[in-house]
Amino acid sequence: MNDSTVTLPWLVIRQDDGGNRYRVGRYATRAEAQKIADSFDNRGHKQLYWVERIGQDTDDDT
Repeated sequence: MNDSTVTLPWLVIRQDDGGNRYRVGRYATRAEAQKIADSFDNRGHKQLYWVERIGQDTDDDT
C-alpha cells in the first residue's frame, strides 16, 4: 500500500448547540479517532464529539 491508497475510515464529528454537525478529522484507526474526540471532551468544550466509521448509517429511522 502506498500513500495514495491509505484509507482513513474513522471520523470525529462535532455537533454544536444548534444541531449543526461538522467533520473534525479523518483517522486510520478507531482508537486514534477516539483519542482526538476524548481530548476535545477533556478540554471542557461544550459541543458533543463522537467517532463514526465512513459508510456507517447513523440515521436509522426503521
